[in-house]
Amino acid sequence: MKTEQPKIIVTRLLSAAGITVNGNNPWDIQVYDEKFYQKVLVSGSLGMGESYMENYWDCTKLDDFFLRVLRANLDTSIQHNLPFKLEILLARIFNYQSLSKAHHNSSRHYDIGNDFFKQMLDRRLTYTCAFWKNAHTLDEAQEHKLDLTCRKLNLKAGMHVLDIGCGWGSFAKFAAEKYGVQVTGITVSSEQAKLARELCKGLPIDIRLMDYRLLDEKFDAIASLGMFEHVGYKNYGTYMKVVHHCLKEDGLFLLHTIGGNKPSTFTDQWLNKYIFPNAMIPSISRIGQFIEGLFVMEHWQNFSINYDKTLMAWYENISLNWDKLKTKYDQTFFRMWKYYLLSCAGSFRARNSQLWQIVLSPKGVAGGYRYDHQPGDD
Repeated sequence: MKTEQPKIIVTRLLSAAGITVNGNNPWDIQVYDEKFYQKVLVSGSLGMGESYMENYWDCTKLDDFFLRVLRANLDTSIQHNLPFKLEILLARIFNYQSLSKAHHNSSRHYDIGNDFFKQMLDRRLTYTCAFWKNAHTLDEAQEHKLDLTCRKLNLKAGMHVLDIGCGWGSFAKFAAEKYGVQVTGITVSSEQAKLARELCKGLPIDIRLMDYRLLDEKFDAIASLGMFEHVGYKNYGTYMKVVHHCLKEDGLFLLHTIGGNKPSTFTDQWLNKYIFPNAMIPSISRIGQFIEGLFVMEHWQNFSINYDKTLMAWYENISLNWDKLKTKYDQTFFRMWKYYLLSCAGSFRARNSQLWQIVLSPKGVAGGYRYDHQPGDD
């Protein structure tokens, strides 16, 4: 009876979300190893992800499985175990995103291999949410997002723009080519910096391997796309003060970040261990707390449903190009990334996760903020 108990509990929980164990629907899971049930009950989301990597179970439509799990709030039903509570406590005590830890956190994800990201991403290597309105391909959707960002910053030729967390230089290169600006991009990933310098060669772009906390110069505009998730709430105040210090009085700051529906001090256990070490998703209240007194909020846009489509496109790219990658990356790695991309797609589809672009100014734009709208921007 004791060995059956975990199976009964997990089966009942999944059934409440409309998921049948060994069922016929594409979102139903197929269990190959009975150890799956115990692992999920003991380790929550960490056990769920690890058991998938170990091939204890599978699902035809993993994204739809997570859509149902999250809409039924099953993630909260199985995550309140002692180890998880201990990790939350430690995250509140220690600064896991400190200056000394930043490079280590970044290298665990962004330095796994530029060859991998070249197969997964668009041609510009843009590792942030695309903007799909009127776009038919991932390349088009990412260019729409980059152009939308430039227009929201009201970029003009001759400006000097700072890109915090520049990745492989996609925004810097686009802004320099299309808007005639000079760009300084910073990253703590050595692999990103190396390739970004190659891709941006010949353009007025300076790629620096450095932490944002070391910045001390003025810029006409500042963009930060997909980096704030790595800052950590203990550093939000420092981050906003650095941006405020480095932004000219008449400049604009665009913050592009994944957002959560409620404040949190810790990310999902599985994502923290295998994908984004010590990352943390901000909430509206947390962002608001640290921009008050420093910035005027000029514009706040949520286009989170676009991230669902972006993640599905990234997964499709990995699947189509796996033959080019499998000699270097094993099947467990593939299942890990499949689980990451499709579980996140399900989270955005369930509206548990958001994607915000926030435009801030130091003193408020005289006459009110405007940018060059195009059909479908809002």
